[in-house]
Amino acid sequence: MIEILKALLFGIVEGITEWLPISSTGHMILLNEFIKLNVSDDFKDMFLVVIQLGAILAVVILFWKKIFPFHLGEIRNKKKNVIDKPIFQMWFKIVIACVPAAIVGVLWDDVLDRLFYNFLSVSIALIVFGIGFIVIERWNKNRDLKIRDLSEITYQTAALIGIFQLIAAVFPGTSRSGATIVGALLLGVTRTVAAEFTFFMAIPVMLGASLVKLIKLEQVPSSMELLILLVGMITAFGVSLLVIKLLMDYVKKHDFQVFGWYRIGLGAILIGYYLIAM
Repeated sequence: MIEILKALLFGIVEGITEWLPISSTGHMILLNEFIKLNVSDDFKDMFLVVIQLGAILAVVILFWKKIFPFHLGEIRNKKKNVIDKPIFQMWFKIVIACVPAAIVGVLWDDVLDRLFYNFLSVSIALIVFGIGFIVIERWNKNRDLKIRDLSEITYQTAALIGIFQLIAAVFPGTSRSGATIVGALLLGVTRTVAAEFTFFMAIPVMLGASLVKLIKLEQVPSSMELLILLVGMITAFGVSLLVIKLLMDYVKKHDFQVFGWYRIGLGAILIGYYLIAM
């Protein structure tokens, strides 16, 4: 029962931090430092990634009409226009945006984890991108943001957003959503569109990352470990449904500066803890 409660807590943290631009990795590192799952190291490495599948499912359900390109009702009625071309085009753009991070993740995932998955690297990434959010949002107040709809994101813009996602793939703590949102804001994308595009990019990225971790899993999980994973994923799914709705309502009226200040504070806490623990 204790391990189930721990999995529940990890699911809550994942569901909250995966979609807010505050770094789920930073929070998971901090949480894992104080709450240890009684599982093998091999399983734990997989768990911290595959738990994201629950969060992905929340995006799929909430944005189904915006991401599914086939009109099944039209197929049953034998009408011609059964494919939504703008949605198909959006997915091509997402694929282009995800290619750089996918290549780096497949080839150098273990190396990058070994080099940068630590308190100091994550803390620095939290602070640097926290400052970035504050600076960019203040700069954007005097700009006329031109991209106000998903269909207005060009292939070139998608590729540039993908470069920012690559930064997150290399440096844990940057926050995948944080990096892509910062990149999108710099390129003149409105907050709402930047958030939606980031959510949709997460689907192939997280599926791919989870697949890699499952393939690399050396031991077959025990029944208890599988239960822990299931509880974490279900919890992350339920919390993500609420957090995504709240975030989309929030960005319609507010900017991201509060998340920047939060990141700076969390980064400072991690550095302080790192220095004390040395």
